[in-house]
Amino acid sequence: MPKLLIFLFFFGLSFSHAQINGAITDTKNQPLETVNIYIENSYKGTTTNANGLYELDITQTGTYTILFKYLGFKTEKRTVTIDVFPFTLDVTMHEEDITLNEVVITNDENPANRIIRAAVAKRQETLDKLDAYTAKFYSRGLIRIKDAPEKIMGRKIGDLGGGLDSTRSGIIYLSETISDISFKKPNNLKETIIASKVSGDDTGFSFNTAIDVNFNFYNNTVELGNQLVSPIADYAFNYYRYTLEGVFYDDFGNLINKIKVVPKRTKDRVFEGIIYIVEDQWNIYALELNTTGNQSGITPTDIITLKQTFSYSSNEDLWALISQTIDFEYGLFGIKGNGRFTAVYSDYDFNPSFERKTFGSEILSFKDAANLKDSTFWLQKRPVPLTEEELEDYSKKDSIQLVRKSKKYLDSVDKQENQFKIWDILNGYSYTNSHKKWKFNVSGYLGKFGFNTVQGLNGEITMNYRKNFDESRRYLNLNFAANYGLAEGKLWMRGAATYKFNNVTRPILTIGGGARVKQYNAEAPILPFINSLSSLLFEENYMKIYQLSYGQIAFQQEVTNGLRLYLNTSFERRKPLYNSADNILIDNPNKEYTSNNPLDPDAYGIAPFRAHNILKVNFTARISFGQKYFSYPKSRFTVPNSKFPTLFLTYEGGFEATEDNYNFSQLRARLYQGINLGNKGDFQYNLKVGTFFNADDIAFMDFQHFNGNQTSVGTTASYINRFNNLPYYSLSTNNSYFEGHIEHNFNGWVLGKVPLLNKVNATLVIGAHSLATVSNAPYSEFSIGLDNLGFKKLKLLRLDYVRSYQNGFVGDAVIFGLKFLDILN
Repeated sequence: MPKLLIFLFFFGLSFSHAQINGAITDTKNQPLETVNIYIENSYKGTTTNANGLYELDITQTGTYTILFKYLGFKTEKRTVTIDVFPFTLDVTMHEEDITLNEVVITNDENPANRIIRAAVAKRQETLDKLDAYTAKFYSRGLIRIKDAPEKIMGRKIGDLGGGLDSTRSGIIYLSETISDISFKKPNNLKETIIASKVSGDDTGFSFNTAIDVNFNFYNNTVELGNQLVSPIADYAFNYYRYTLEGVFYDDFGNLINKIKVVPKRTKDRVFEGIIYIVEDQWNIYALELNTTGNQSGITPTDIITLKQTFSYSSNEDLWALISQTIDFEYGLFGIKGNGRFTAVYSDYDFNPSFERKTFGSEILSFKDAANLKDSTFWLQKRPVPLTEEELEDYSKKDSIQLVRKSKKYLDSVDKQENQFKIWDILNGYSYTNSHKKWKFNVSGYLGKFGFNTVQGLNGEITMNYRKNFDESRRYLNLNFAANYGLAEGKLWMRGAATYKFNNVTRPILTIGGGARVKQYNAEAPILPFINSLSSLLFEENYMKIYQLSYGQIAFQQEVTNGLRLYLNTSFERRKPLYNSADNILIDNPNKEYTSNNPLDPDAYGIAPFRAHNILKVNFTARISFGQKYFSYPKSRFTVPNSKFPTLFLTYEGGFEATEDNYNFSQLRARLYQGINLGNKGDFQYNLKVGTFFNADDIAFMDFQHFNGNQTSVGTTASYINRFNNLPYYSLSTNNSYFEGHIEHNFNGWVLGKVPLLNKVNATLVIGAHSLATVSNAPYSEFSIGLDNLGFKKLKLLRLDYVRSYQNGFVGDAVIFGLKFLDILN
């Protein structure tokens, strides 16, 4: 009964503010959801919720013609004269009479193909018509979970902010957004969020934006995870078959063609479903298309359904998008659920007058107090009524929030979660003070053991303390690590303090120091885990390390949009280290461990450099050309822009070395870009160039090293920063160099067309890698491989064949890519 009273109260209150409201049902009195309701010959409208209820915001009395449009049903038209508000208008809709009687079918051509060809030919003209506009945008997002487990990956998940009921099911995310959007060709979209609401968080900001759901099927591809081919793309007939299922007339007398869209190959990046095309005008009337998690690249999802409805205005002679819903079902690690994101577009102006500063680097911003709008505002402005389920979620979580923000509640939860358990020795232990917003954790022994020939069996313990300020916009982080090797008998300790000053330009200061072992290549191309297995199983100790004692100060900040500066100054004491362990699990009589000298595998007990002190300075500028960003209150988030590259410029120098010859200077530059090529996949390149000054006899760790691989195991998601058949230190240089990597992932464009191979949903990847140094012949690699391999939804494997050349053929390699190591590292 209390739930019913809450629903009736909000239901009545909601309708008391609505201007025109009502319920939409079919002839069996069943509610119809996502029905589009709008004023004739305009773009002012709304849509029904899951209970078939709607609200249409009309502020002036008068006579209106209101259209009710729903796929599969006849468009209903009602002319009403309104003298007083609120005005209730209920409508019963009837199923559409879809027939093939008026279609002339010949043996010459599939009639659906004729219609799609006309729509394809009209595609660019329609895009040109929609060259500029402003509109109102409303979005609501809801995600449910079903039968949630008590733990995920060994960690309790609780009731997810009060979203789970006794069956461990319920809403885990509910939010709304109201915003103004402006668009100008070719791709300038600016959004200003007027109001934002998140269930259970009265200070939160919704991430439902028009920018994230800007799915335009008049483009050749639609970005929904992957770039999916539109059913009316220029090359659509390479991907789809079409069937005309019938025709009907809309309220304007337009003949509407209902066309079934069927993929030629189910593993391609494509859709499947229905698209409605207006005869003679060849525009999209509506669509209802599905795609899968594998096709979209959003692997946790099982199926995604995208619905769009368009409205025609004779004033502008345009069909414009007025509503969109995205329904999805997901499942991963035993977690299942579903969700819906609803969007309503209204009040279009196709002849806007933009100021010069309308479009720039900022593409999203919030009005003041956007997240502080009261219930009265939302009742007046929300175009789609809340369902009973949503009303209850808001009410319940708003009440829970008051309790769960209290010190008493937070302390009680912390007391339960902070209890020490014996297995925490292996898994690690965390202590949280939620009220004061700090957390301390110490790592466990599990996963922290390794082996190298200098330290022997070694283990590391890390401790971390973090204090958050201003809802994590500012924070202080303290960390400490201790590492001990049994054979070496030494304890290495280091620590650092990091403070972030704000979340807009993100100035970050780090002060640290201590002693540790470190790879000669600072990028650490071989993971300790891989080195441990390689050493103990195959007697291949590729990781070469030295002793580093240091004190360091580092600072970074974005000084202007797209320009971020990094400064790192450190005083370092370096000493050589030697092998002290020869443990093995599998003895190979034809092999023995190499020395810890990266210059000479047989130089046992011989150091590759002399112990010394040095002052090092590194100054880097990162320039992100064309960078866009979202402006949240007291925060800013950058948006990747694949149309422009990112440039890194670095100066690195060594000064005041106790060995005079070890002073040096280096200038280097790096240019990186990832380019989306639509249905043809993703292309990446990474180019590096550099030169040294006064560096003829510097310490080996200050050379420019190149990421090689001798283990046949790939540990990164892509290979645009490594050579997979190059010994780790064979081409290291203290002179001028050029390094280049390119890689293209076809994302199903090739293998999706190959029978049998397309069943595994793998993608073809090709790459080329080149390295040129002053004192060596140029080195190059070429690779071809399969990505997106794995089991069911866990596509974390990759397989590549590599061939390398230097003064002729060098050798071949097969690389087994374990992409999850890149995630875990």
